[in-house]
Amino acid sequence: MRLLITWLINAVSLFALPYLMQSIRVESFVVALIAALVLGLVNTLVRPVLFFLTLPATVLTLGLFIFVLNALMFWLVATFVDGFQVAGFWSALIGAILYSLISWALSALLLNSKND
Repeated sequence: MRLLITWLINAVSLFALPYLMQSIRVESFVVALIAALVLGLVNTLVRPVLFFLTLPATVLTLGLFIFVLNALMFWLVATFVDGFQVAGFWSALIGAILYSLISWALSALLLNSKND
């Protein structure tokens, strides 16, 4: 049940992004659900491999390259999901940061870890 709630929180976070940034478009809540699912799968399966491959760049930039990696994953999902569009790299970077912040805030409000 917690996984479904987390998925819904991520979809709501993704659906809220176009209201904060005009360079990101999400056509409907169903598209947000699909994009959140694909983003979760990409972050679970692809991101660890890319993180390992880019570890020297991450160490060299004192961890700032992780922001670039997150933006690229966000942008990659936008290319695969119809109805979810990101205008460019900088939009993906800011969008990924905002998406993370909104998801974190909603998770902190709605998911109480003390009840687990």
